[in-house]
Amino acid sequence: MPGKTASNMHGSTASEDIMVFAPIAEAVATLLKPHAEVVIHDLRTQTIAYIANNLSRREVGGSSLAELKDIGSLGADVIGPYRKTNFDGRQLKSITSVLRNTAGEPFGLLCINFDIAPIEAARDALNLLAAFQGAGAQPSALFRADWQETVNAAIADFLGERGLAASALAREDHAALVEMLEQEGYFSIRNLVPYLARLLGISRATVYKHLREARQKKLQTTNA
Repeated sequence: MPGKTASNMHGSTASEDIMVFAPIAEAVATLLKPHAEVVIHDLRTQTIAYIANNLSRREVGGSSLAELKDIGSLGADVIGPYRKTNFDGRQLKSITSVLRNTAGEPFGLLCINFDIAPIEAARDALNLLAAFQGAGAQPSALFRADWQETVNAAIADFLGERGLAASALAREDHAALVEMLEQEGYFSIRNLVPYLARLLGISRATVYKHLREARQKKLQTTNA
C-alpha cells in the first residue's frame, strides 16, 4: 500500500521538493517489507512528510521532534545505524540520510527503521543450538557403531576449511581428501572405499588409485 503524504492530508504542508524522495522511500520499504518502514521528515516544518510501510503508527503531518532528539547533530550526511524502541516494545535498527539543498543546508531526513526482532530471535535460536555442540564427547563405542557419521564429520571439516562443496570437487580435491582420510587412519574402517566412492560420485578404482598414491607419498615422507 503506498505511503501517505502530508500534501494528501494537509494541503501544501509537504513541499514538492522533499516529495521527490517518496519513490525512494517506497522502493526501500518494498524491498525490506514487512520488516522496515521509511519515513521522510521535513525539517522546515518539523513534521512527517511521508511514511512507507508504517510500523510505528505515526501519522503524516505529525511532529518530527522525537526523531530529531534521537539523531542529534545533522553534521554528517548519514547518521547511524542506531537503536530505537517501537511503540510496541520491538527493537528497531535505524539509519538516517540527511537531505540537503544545493547550498548544503539540511531540509529533510529520510529515515529507515528496520525491525530486528526476527533476526534476534533467529540468533538466539542458533546460539541455543550451538550451546549443545561439544557438550560431551561421543562414546567411542558409538563412534565405532556409527562410523559413517564420523567420516561425514571429517569430510565436512575438510570441505569447510577449503570453502568447497562436495558436488564441485575436482580430481585433485578428491586426491587431497583421500590423503587426509588416510593420514587420519580412516581407511582402517571396513567398507569405507565403496562408501566414499558413492559419496563423491567416483569409482572405487579411483578411490583406490588416490589411496595408493597417498600411501606412496606417506612412505616417501617417512623414508626421507
